[in-house]
Parts: sequence; structure tokens; C-alpha cells
Amino acid sequence: MSEPRSAPTVGQVVLGRRLQDLRERAGLKREEAAKLLRVAPATIRRMETAEVALKIPYVQVLLRAYGIPEDETDAFVELTEEANKPGWWQRFHDILPDWFSMYVSLEGSAALLRAYEPHFIPGLLQTEGYARAVMNAGAVGQARPEDIERHVALRMERQSLLTRADAPKFWVIMDETVLRRPVGDSPEIMREQIDRLLEATDLSNVTLQVAEFATGHHPGTYGPFVIFRFAVPELPDMVYSEYLTGAVYLDARPEVATHLEVMDRMAAQAATAQRTKEILKDVRKEL
Repeated sequence: MSEPRSAPTVGQVVLGRRLQDLRERAGLKREEAAKLLRVAPATIRRMETAEVALKIPYVQVLLRAYGIPEDETDAFVELTEEANKPGWWQRFHDILPDWFSMYVSLEGSAALLRAYEPHFIPGLLQTEGYARAVMNAGAVGQARPEDIERHVALRMERQSLLTRADAPKFWVIMDETVLRRPVGDSPEIMREQIDRLLEATDLSNVTLQVAEFATGHHPGTYGPFVIFRFAVPELPDMVYSEYLTGAVYLDARPEVATHLEVMDRMAAQAATAQRTKEILKDVRKEL
């Protein structure tokens, strides 16, 4: 059986979907493909859904059975070998829960991230001091101080995403509550954090908007969520929604469409990017 791992890379997700498409085009059911490998049909499903890493010998047998030419098979195998390389975040496997490992993988491969955050500054824009204060407040006795520092280090490393050569577009809507609720035991933490947000407004790939109290209720007040959009056609838009002890990933079209509509309506109602910059400056003066 293929070996499981904490979370798939996006490359594995894409290749799994391609394997499923090739099998269906060849007119084979999962049970028939499983017989070729002498494995259970569930193993084929797990390969196609990227629940397990792809074993090269299995891939080669399946591609031959699906009628794929040798040169295309060789190219697919090369992609598989590349996709099977551990993601950088797996260095943090000791403190990174499986459900969030998948998030980091998707985050690093997305062309566009649209986020709504009603409670905290988004992780990609947090300062080290702010991140540490949030982690300490939310640990509830479940993490040692050294684990907190590992979480902070992971969050800081994720932020290089926004300044790399092929950086994704990052569009965030934050409730005004995020700016008004103090985090940490020193005003300096919030001052540094607001300064960090102001710096982010100068990045061409970052758009910040604040949903002001004065504009009243909006359709996204149920909880935070992130929408991922990818450049590769095999991956549909996906929605990530987090709760206290885990998260859910949604890719069904009706659910994604609803979240996109809500995000668009919030963006139209929230302060513009220019107005948001002025709000941040005003908040900074008050601290």
C-alpha cells in the first residue's frame, strides 16, 4: 500500500485528479484498476484523492493500462517524483496539525487568496510579537513554550510567500474588531502590528479592506474563511473554514459559489483600500 503522510502537496492533488481523469477516459472502474495493482479499490481512490503518496511502480502500471504513450508516461513519472518531495512545512510536522498542513500546501500554490477575518490579523501579515501573543492566548495549556516558538517560526516563514517572485494576490477583508481589540500585554505589540499592515498596503499584490462598524451587519459575520484560486485547471476554487479544533475544506461548486458571492458583497460594502489605509493611520495615532 502507498505510504500515508501528514498532508499532500498540491502537486500530488493535481496528479491524483489527472490519474482519475485518465482512468475514466479509459473506461475503467476503480475495481478494475485495483486488480491491475492487486490492491483494494480503496487504494485507487486514495491515490486519486491524494490521501496517500503516489508510488512510481503503481503509476507506471496504471498509465500503461490507460493507454498512455511511453514518452507521456515518463513525463508523468517525473512530475510524480517532484510532487512527492516533502514540502518545506513538513520540517514543522511535530507541531503542525494535519488539517493545517493541507492549508499551508494550498497557500503556497495558490494564484489568489481571498480571506475574511473577523477576529485576528491574518497570519501572513502578523508581526512576530502579535503572533506570539495570539498563540499564547489560544494555547489553553496544550502547548509548551518551545512549541509556541515553533508555531511562531512557522508563521514567519510562511510570510515569505508574499514577497517571492511569483507571489500570489492576497485580498483580505478584516472586521474593524480586529484593529480595536488589543492583543498582548503591551501597546507596542499593536503599534508594531498596525505599522506592519501599513507596510503591506504598499505591496502591489496585497489588498486590505476593513469592514467598519458604521456600515452595520454584513453577510460574512458567521466566521472566518479563505478562498483559494489556482492557476492549474485541475484544481477548482477551494474554501477553507476553521473552527476551534480543526477545519473543513470545500470544493463543491454550490458551496464555493456561495462563499464567493458573500466575499464580493463584503468587498463592495467594506472600506476601499485607500480608505482602509487612512483607518489604519487613525488607529495608529490612537495607540
